Amino acid sequence: MGMLMLPIVDTFTSWLSFADYKLPIWANCVGILLYFVATGLYWKTHRDLGRNWSPTLQLREGHTLITTGIYKNIRHPMYTSIWLWCLAQPLLLQNYIAGLAGLITFGIIYFLRVSKEEKMMLDRFGDKYFNYMKHTGRILPKLFAKKVLQKDCV
Repeated sequence: MGMLMLPIVDTFTSWLSFADYKLPIWANCVGILLYFVATGLYWKTHRDLGRNWSPTLQLREGHTLITTGIYKNIRHPMYTSIWLWCLAQPLLLQNYIAGLAGLITFGIIYFLRVSKEEKMMLDRFGDKYFNYMKHTGRILPKLFAKKVLQKDCV
């Protein structure tokens, strides 16, 4: 609700106008840039994940560990894209309630879900996923990780 409904209510009604604030135009431009970067990253993530993508927390028959494309450096790039959208939201909406609702809502979802997802991947892929974790960041690339040969993760 916080990520979708409150921004819609804020955009199309004046119900939340008591919580409006003003930012300089450059902040709005940063919000637009973040939004487009997030959208591009989300699209690339879906493309790289292919048939392995699922809206629910599950591994299907034939599920493979993807370590190429955007997944070469980041284990959860879809979460990265959603975090970027959530950071863009308060810059674009300029409303304390609608703007921060995405950060709060997704923050809760992220912290409840990501550890379960990592455990599920470790249970399925074992050492392959463990080694992959050593060389990639969860939502940002590891800048100082040792380079790993692709065959070590596949």
